[in-house]
Order: sequence, then C-alpha cells, then structure tokens
Amino acid sequence: MIDIGLSKMALIGVVALIVVGPEKLPRVARTVGTLLGKAQRYVADVKSEVNRSMELDELRKMKDTVENAARDVEQTIHTSASEFERDIAAAAQAADTANAGYLGAAQSSVVPTYRNPGKNWRLKRGAMPQWYKSRAGVRTKAQSGAARVARYRPQKFH
Repeated sequence: MIDIGLSKMALIGVVALIVVGPEKLPRVARTVGTLLGKAQRYVADVKSEVNRSMELDELRKMKDTVENAARDVEQTIHTSASEFERDIAAAAQAADTANAGYLGAAQSSVVPTYRNPGKNWRLKRGAMPQWYKSRAGVRTKAQSGAARVARYRPQKFH
C-alpha cells in the first residue's frame, strides 16, 4: 500500500486547510472519512467474496475426490461380492454333487420351511415340573388384567 507517515499527513492537512478553508474543512473531512470507510468496506467485501469462492472451489474438489473414492470402494465391494457369490455357488454345486451319491438328487434341494415355535412369551416356561409350578403359584396360563381381578376378588357374604 501507500506508505504515509506523520509528516506527509501533516502536509496534506495544511494543504487541505489552505485550499478548502477553515469553515468547510470539518464537513469535507467527514465526507472524506465516510467515503474512505465505504471504500474499505467494499474492499473487505470483495476480499471475503474471493475467499468464499476459493473455499467453495476447494470444497468442490474435495467433494469430487470423496465421491471418486466412494465409487472405487463400491466397485471393489461389488466385485468382491460377485466373486464370493461365485465361490458359494461353486461350493454349493460341489456339495450337491457330493450329496447326490448319498441322498439322491431330489432330497439335496429341499429347503426346510420356517415353523413357528408356538410359544407364548407371556408365560414363564422352563425346566420346573408342573407340580412345583402349581404348588408355588407360578402362572401357567395367560390372563387379562380384568380376569385376574375377577378371579382374586373377595366374595361377598350375604
């Protein structure tokens, strides 16, 4: 920037006093100060905009590199998965051919179906014998709250 020392500023002030005059000098100084402030704010805004655009470009470059890395990882995962599926299929085929001699071709392709265990999760089940459950008062049948209240409500005597 321009190197302005104290002596140069004093010289500019004396020339301005002579040219403008003592009556108008405060008003002119305020106007010049306002214009300089606006110019400084404008320069600061331009600098911040340039910095933002540079950061945005850097972020875009970083985003592109991350996306490329993600694509590479996805591609390697897909290739590994397809190789794994091929290996599993080959092993299953080898097992089918090995089992075909023992079990026959019809039984080797049977897949067991899901069977619901039929448990009631509300009931306590375990290795306790039934006679111990009945003596200890362990519930073996699920009841609603209203049914339990009705069962254990004291009887009225008439």
